[in-house]
Amino acid sequence: MEKSRHIAIVASPWFSIQASIIEFSKRLIQRSTDLHVTCLIPTLGSLSDATKAILQTLPSRATFTLLPPILYGDPPQGTPKPPLLFGHTVTRSLPYIRDALQSISSSSSSRLVAMVVDFFASDALICAKELNMLSFVYFPSSAMTLSFFLHFPKLDQTEIRDLSEPIEIPGCVPILSRDLPKSIQDRTSQMYAFFLQRCQKLHVVDGIMVNSFKDIEEGPIRALKEEGSGYPSVYPVGPILQSVSGNDTTNGCECLRWLENQVPNSVLYVSFGSGGTLSQDQLNELALGLEISGQKFLWAVRAPSESANSAHLNFENGDPLRFLPNGFIDRTKGQGLVVSSWAPQVQVLSHNAIGGFLSHCGWNSTLESIMNGVPLIAWPLFAEQGMNAVLLTDGLEVALRPKADENGLVERGEVAMVVRRLIEGEEGREIGRRMQKLKDAAVETLQEEGSSTKTLIQLAVYLMSN
Repeated sequence: MEKSRHIAIVASPWFSIQASIIEFSKRLIQRSTDLHVTCLIPTLGSLSDATKAILQTLPSRATFTLLPPILYGDPPQGTPKPPLLFGHTVTRSLPYIRDALQSISSSSSSRLVAMVVDFFASDALICAKELNMLSFVYFPSSAMTLSFFLHFPKLDQTEIRDLSEPIEIPGCVPILSRDLPKSIQDRTSQMYAFFLQRCQKLHVVDGIMVNSFKDIEEGPIRALKEEGSGYPSVYPVGPILQSVSGNDTTNGCECLRWLENQVPNSVLYVSFGSGGTLSQDQLNELALGLEISGQKFLWAVRAPSESANSAHLNFENGDPLRFLPNGFIDRTKGQGLVVSSWAPQVQVLSHNAIGGFLSHCGWNSTLESIMNGVPLIAWPLFAEQGMNAVLLTDGLEVALRPKADENGLVERGEVAMVVRRLIEGEEGREIGRRMQKLKDAAVETLQEEGSSTKTLIQLAVYLMSN
């Protein structure tokens, strides 16, 4: 009897990445009755409730193994930057990954044919080489970001932060250095070396699955797939969105009840994702800008921090609402709803009361906005979010981006103006029409004859033939 084909998935301990790669795994095995998946989950301390919830959605032909937790007295070399911390967690989990793979390999009923890792978990690819498996990277962000990552090793001798001219990458919107990840601005930093190493590994895998699709990123995808590009095979399999967004039913019910009483397309949803945080000064300016805009808003507020991504490390500063300007909640009681830290984003964005989304431009949030036809205000904070903002504003023209002052602060007057332009102006309506076209294209690409579905089928056939 022929053995079933088995794929090992390794996901770094970052919820938004875990959610995306697990959803990809589920969709892939739907395309073949004889593909099986095991998700190997390195852990940094205890597993989050959100990760537990999404693991419970795996179908019968997909299982998961939680690897022993990696505990740090202090973050590696004293730096708490999440990518570095999560990458080191995967590296220190390699002995457990090897043990898990050996256990699967020893099974008489299955044959390990491939390993799929996310970008930050690429150190695990050494295990694929040891076992003579195909190796793939699942890239949960845009094709434009993937293009830059593949191009980045060519810029290794360049001081990127000093570049005055836009960087030109085939098929992509030109991008200024200020919109690139801060982690690559300093060539002497530990983050730079970490990032460069992982970009180099993209060039030696058998394929890259990218969470995007032709109709949203035709130029970058065409350039990535062009014969003679020197890149590995690229599979555009998006949009892939998580089916579980959280477990706070109190906030969820409150948000949705409040939205039921609002006029269609009248509410601005404000959220900076699972990791984004603002400084206290910026939190104040955003709050007062929303207030003087006069527009309805639903805001998932997180406690302030001087680190833009500190929420990824679960730093707690108490009740976030106490950091808002004095009297703000009382003054805006009829205008807006403020909730603590989390809102049911999938349900919120699909509600007909939502007329816009002020977003950090994380790729999951961007795709969710596209799938619901919701126009954007682009407010990037860290990682590749600045690149996504450029794609959304300059490339697709479905977002407005507020201007910051010389200190990087977006002042209240600017906030109010941009909110009004999106929610009640003709410019906002035109953006909404363009976003609706993207929504239609996204829905079409997921149909049985859509390009992303055909790509998944092609990938499943390839895996089954090995």
